[in-house]
Amino acid sequence: MSRCRSLGGRADWGAGEVAVQEIFHRLDFDETNLGLLGDIAVNKKIAPAVILGLSFLSAFGRAWGGYDEAVAAYYNADYATALKEFRLLAVQGNKDAQADLGIMYENGYGVSKDLHEARRWYRKAAEQGNPKAQYNLGVMYAKGTGGPQDYTEAVKWYRKAAEQGNPSAQGNLGFMYMTGQGVPQDYGEAVKWYRKAAEQGDASAAFNLGSMYESGQGVVQDYIEAYAWWNIGAAKGDPAAH
Repeated sequence: MSRCRSLGGRADWGAGEVAVQEIFHRLDFDETNLGLLGDIAVNKKIAPAVILGLSFLSAFGRAWGGYDEAVAAYYNADYATALKEFRLLAVQGNKDAQADLGIMYENGYGVSKDLHEARRWYRKAAEQGNPKAQYNLGVMYAKGTGGPQDYTEAVKWYRKAAEQGNPSAQGNLGFMYMTGQGVPQDYGEAVKWYRKAAEQGDASAAFNLGSMYESGQGVVQDYIEAYAWWNIGAAKGDPAAH
């Protein structure tokens, strides 16, 4: 196996030099770092593949550091910085940054409001399993924002987020079952998902669960349970529960 050789004070990566340098440059490595890595490979007889792997790990660490900085900027209302950092990470495939970039576009934070673009980034993150994006994408399908309304797609994405424990998605999935939107009406399933959300503190789900007990839909009618869940909803801030 060939090794890196030091030539003229910088790394000589042999026949694969251009391709490898391109990878490093995309990961934000500069010429000094490239030369240093090459020298290490020569002096320590470390294979280039190992150096490349270590460099990817270093880049991965920087990427997460950049995400934390973007989140901090967002909460400090420095939307220009947050947008820049989220976008940089999002195009590299970071699902959390993709979800947050969708939020920036949906609300017009640091950028012109663009619901179509918001839906696009939510989908990218949702397809990678981000529950926040799955929930937000479900909402956009349910309301028809940023694209066509589609209750079946809304249910699909609510379910994916709900199964990961997202209480808002659980509550909305319960509502879809209660109303029969995008799924056959099923009061038992509605109660099941309302309960999961309510037990996590979702105020609207607690109110709706109370209503199911009041009407006896999906459960044995029980006014005491109804009032108990309404009180929980009121305590959590749902105005309809008062």
